[in-house]
Amino acid sequence: MAKGQIGLWLVGAKGGVATTVMTGLAAMARGLVEPIGLVTATPPFAPLDLVGCDQIVVGGHDIRPGRLVTEAARMWTASRAIPPDLLAATAADLDVIEGRLRPGTVLAAGDSIRNLADPAVVATAETPRQAVDRIRDDIREFTATTAVDRVIVVNLASTEPPWTGTIPATAAELATALAAPACGDGPLPASSLYALAAFEAGCGYINFTPSTGASPDALEQIARDRSLPHAGCDGKTGETLLKSVLAPMFAARGLDVMSWVGHNIFGNLDGRVLDDPDNKAAKVKSKDHLLAALLPKPPQTLVSIEYIESLGDWKTAWDHIHFRGFLGTPMAMQFTWQGCDSILAAPLVIDLVRLVDRAWQTGEAGRLSWLASFFKSPLGCDEQSFTKQFALLEAWVNRQTGRSSRDR
Repeated sequence: MAKGQIGLWLVGAKGGVATTVMTGLAAMARGLVEPIGLVTATPPFAPLDLVGCDQIVVGGHDIRPGRLVTEAARMWTASRAIPPDLLAATAADLDVIEGRLRPGTVLAAGDSIRNLADPAVVATAETPRQAVDRIRDDIREFTATTAVDRVIVVNLASTEPPWTGTIPATAAELATALAAPACGDGPLPASSLYALAAFEAGCGYINFTPSTGASPDALEQIARDRSLPHAGCDGKTGETLLKSVLAPMFAARGLDVMSWVGHNIFGNLDGRVLDDPDNKAAKVKSKDHLLAALLPKPPQTLVSIEYIESLGDWKTAWDHIHFRGFLGTPMAMQFTWQGCDSILAAPLVIDLVRLVDRAWQTGEAGRLSWLASFFKSPLGCDEQSFTKQFALLEAWVNRQTGRSSRDR
């Protein structure tokens, strides 16, 4: 099924996750590392003949100044995550990618994100329609100059504040709103401007952030009208992944979860942005909503996110689960999850690109609900149990390969 090369266009290309994706792809293509952490590298996915890591060509948008190799090096200097020898071995690859990067947009992205941007990006005077046109043309240029067969755009940018404006309900209404003279931030947040530009450029789209992205119905309609697939939102890499595994266990055993408290601390750029209460609100909502769907009755919950600069990309989550058992006896479970955020996220991004590409080649369009196991707030799927979500992915693989569950 794999055919030719595909393009991977990263929004937020100089961030920790994006540079880890780039370094990982280059390292795997050179045979320097094993594909640990890639779901698609496990045996059940081998019959799909997915696009190889050496067939993925990377470009992207970013709003910040600075060089890619410098940002990738921070994964070692600030977080002790990517070894210097691996950074040195892939530096030339990052230099090539840097030539394909273009300035992003800060329209309707919020003050915290705007404050991170290169002054030249902030000073760019354009309407939302002009921003979409520019982003779309950047992606088209990348497609033409690299001669890739297909392009998938992945949003890895910092989390936006929750969007409080009214988004047009249909594609026609959205087109009219974008054509109108600019008034304030316009009809869409920045993440949705990127999603619209991706669809207009004929690309698939993945939203790995809690931001709005392609979730509005108008953008779903555009994706379907153009026969383009998309998935999201908010990659599920750590604490929420454990919640989606553990909560069904409590429910299955008839244990009454009375409260669930999660305290998260980390020090990367995303943590710095989430230190803003407006931006934090979107992330907290994405992390907190699933327990009500997984337990017989909603427990009291608290999710906190705090920026601790010294931790770098290492995220620590401490959870306290207070539950009641037989005879009403109260008990507790606690766990601590410590992981390097970008190291956990990067393989999932690569997995998603490979799977969305396969789905696209077989004619799937719109929201890919069977990718729910990768996201905190999956589009087109209300199921929150990781086991049941992963079963949806396995069922899709079986459909693609013509296997039944008995054949496994």
